[in-house]
Amino acid sequence: MTTNAAPSLSRLSSTNHPLVYEINTRVLLGELSRTEGKKVTLETLPDRVIDGWASLGFDAVWLMGVWTTGKRSLEIAASEPDLLKGYRQVLQDFRVQDVVGSPYAVRSYTVAPALGGASGLASIRRRLAKRGMGLILDFVCNHTARDHRWVSDHPEYYIQGEEGDDVQRPADFFSVTTKAGSKVVAFGKDPYFPGWTDTAQLNHFHPGMRRALIGKMEQIAEQCDGVRCDMAMLVLEDVFQRTWGATLASPDSSTTQGEFWKEAIAAVRAERPGFLFIAEAYWNLEWPLQQLGFDFTYDKTLYDRLLKEGATAVYEHLRAEMDYQRRSLRFIENHDEVRAARALSSPAWHCAAAALISTVPGMVLYHEGQMEGRNTRVPVQLGRRPDEPVSEQVQQFYRRLLEVVSSGPFRRGSWRLLHARAAWHENASLNNFLAFLWQSGKEARLVVVNYAPLNGQCYLEIPLSEVKGSAFEFRDLLSRAVFVRERSVLESKGMYFDLPPYGLHIFGVKPLRS
Repeated sequence: MTTNAAPSLSRLSSTNHPLVYEINTRVLLGELSRTEGKKVTLETLPDRVIDGWASLGFDAVWLMGVWTTGKRSLEIAASEPDLLKGYRQVLQDFRVQDVVGSPYAVRSYTVAPALGGASGLASIRRRLAKRGMGLILDFVCNHTARDHRWVSDHPEYYIQGEEGDDVQRPADFFSVTTKAGSKVVAFGKDPYFPGWTDTAQLNHFHPGMRRALIGKMEQIAEQCDGVRCDMAMLVLEDVFQRTWGATLASPDSSTTQGEFWKEAIAAVRAERPGFLFIAEAYWNLEWPLQQLGFDFTYDKTLYDRLLKEGATAVYEHLRAEMDYQRRSLRFIENHDEVRAARALSSPAWHCAAAALISTVPGMVLYHEGQMEGRNTRVPVQLGRRPDEPVSEQVQQFYRRLLEVVSSGPFRRGSWRLLHARAAWHENASLNNFLAFLWQSGKEARLVVVNYAPLNGQCYLEIPLSEVKGSAFEFRDLLSRAVFVRERSVLESKGMYFDLPPYGLHIFGVKPLRS
């Protein structure tokens, strides 16, 4: 394989608050092919598309679903009744050819020829780097496609069952002919759900498999600047043992000890010290994964609290240790979740949640279609999505928001969670306010959100002791409103706010008089 020198990542390496854009590669290229009237691949992707991503201030692009998937995965995706039902709910004019199979049943870590192959990937990586953006790709640590070469050549790399398990437990095992004879192999799985029937479960306690999988990761690292590791917590030693312990006890199992991620991340970073690792993680296992070397881990807790629990729960979550906060990935939408425009049922709520995830420490993930207010979540097995109208209100808001958070103190400043006080006795609406101060040298940004469907009032304590001035200008960077407040008033009373439901400000703060 021809290796590519890692491009200079001017944006990704210059911030501790990176902004990442997730793109469904197969859907995007399909849409562009229909629009252009010719086949569009990663190599022929129009420059105007990449320029559009760069203009929004993204530090990296995650091209979801570029790897080669298996024929068996496609067959399953096109025949499973529950999946077919879901496709028809998404596409009224659904056709079987719309099914492209799951991108997480990987047969080979080579770019699918239909998407442009290795040369196409190298081309788009260069073009992203020219505009200061990094490239993030998928890595599936827990399983492979059922027709991955290893299933036939190295069945010992997989969790195996007993003869007849494929008949007695068809939701967990399948039979397959290998070079070592007929075998019964487990489907990849999350321990709380039935197996993914288009995948085969890797055995992370097998030393040969570990070496081979780390080798694949090293090959991926030659082609991009970071990986998003699918369901990363499944291969933690204690999780894996609990999920597969009884099967692992079989007499012919080779075993190895120690955490896979510690070994794998160290191996990659020995050659590529700046390579980025992102973990899809749940079950409160984010901190252990961070300790094993992950730069960022999914923050599903914040997502759930923004959708279901409200401002007080969000405030408590944001009181966590700063090292944890800085290494959390915030989102209100991705390919696994309900679209934000649907889950957050009003544009005001949607915009308030987007502002919050964009102005707390850590990485921020935006999903293609999120910024246009799309409502329909597309199953990853589909290569086409329905046409939907653009929400001009949501789109214009995101453009302003991204312009603000991709510059100034948000890039490398320090962040502080602020405290609200009651506007008057028995006014409990202060509990609906979330406010943050970002500072970098003499620059400051103040974020204030009334995260509730009701009007709210409060006084906000704003610690500006490090900024000289007897008065301050608060200029709203979203609406251009301007307020002037004397330092003496701010220090004695705080700054008063009266905001509508889900009302928000992002202020640039400037001293007026020394």
